[in-house]
Amino acid sequence: MTTSNLARASVAALIASTLATAARAEIKNYEFQLVQPTVKAGADRVVTVRLVDKTTGKAVPDAVIFASRLDMAPDGMQEMATKVTAMPGTEPGTYRFKATFGMAGRWQLSLGAKVQGETGTVDNKLVVTAEK
Repeated sequence: MTTSNLARASVAALIASTLATAARAEIKNYEFQLVQPTVKAGADRVVTVRLVDKTTGKAVPDAVIFASRLDMAPDGMQEMATKVTAMPGTEPGTYRFKATFGMAGRWQLSLGAKVQGETGTVDNKLVVTAEK
């Protein structure tokens, strides 16, 4: 290979590498959003969230949710926590959770997830309002 061909091949490889890195989103570009911000207080209520790529606005399917917690931290009662059970989503990019909202008020749903092909963790805290 001649020197000029080697130089062109090196430049092409560098450009391809840069584009591949730029094409991947950063973990900070993902967030969970509540589909419905309110639920009725009581047992076996379902909360649905959507994981969204903020740069495209598209839902992100197949994330692995490894942490979930529901408590009343927004109302100063973080010790009032309840069990959260993951359920299958109804459409790609949605994630559902069943829980008991023991009283009316603001509940904080804390989620931790891994997005396929990305390094890092999506961590969000969403406020769900339970109504009487």
